[in-house]
Amino acid sequence: MPRGEFLFVPYYTVNTLTGTKAAQVVSDPVEAAEIIDRARNPLYILGPEAITAAVGEKLLLEYVLEIVKASSILTCATAHVKKKMLEFGKKPDCVYDIIEIIHFLKMPDWQGVRGRGPHDLVLFTGIRCDLAERGLATLKHFAPHLKTFAVCRRGHPNADYTTPVIPRMEKWRDYLEEIIKGLY
Repeated sequence: MPRGEFLFVPYYTVNTLTGTKAAQVVSDPVEAAEIIDRARNPLYILGPEAITAAVGEKLLLEYVLEIVKASSILTCATAHVKKKMLEFGKKPDCVYDIIEIIHFLKMPDWQGVRGRGPHDLVLFTGIRCDLAERGLATLKHFAPHLKTFAVCRRGHPNADYTTPVIPRMEKWRDYLEEIIKGLY
């Protein structure tokens, strides 16, 4: 994608101090797919915005479920996301409150949602920005054993990886579709 189509500096950088470590902006969706592909035991945390936000003609959840299907990622439904996932034929691997799952992820000896060992990459989508930022900051400081990836069109500086700020919905749709293509 041409460089001029994205904002590379998050709109909230003024007075936002994230410490010495800030997110790597992944502006190339193929690179995002490679990051997801490299993970040995990833977990995808889905928030309520995934079931309410439309991206073009589809819900954000539909794109996320395609990513999950293409890469066999375990899913964690927060809030009331489980019901909508079931409507689309996907049972979440676990259902936790966002604070609960972040608490578990902080523990390096936690064996993950299926007991197959600790997660090495955690993806966030559809979680309210302020709550996602607090969760990502917590994991950044207290869970050095894992990487985080904020797959959100608003970008998150406390993640290890984040999508760029993408204000135009059609560009966001294209970005998600390119990730899915890169995973197949």
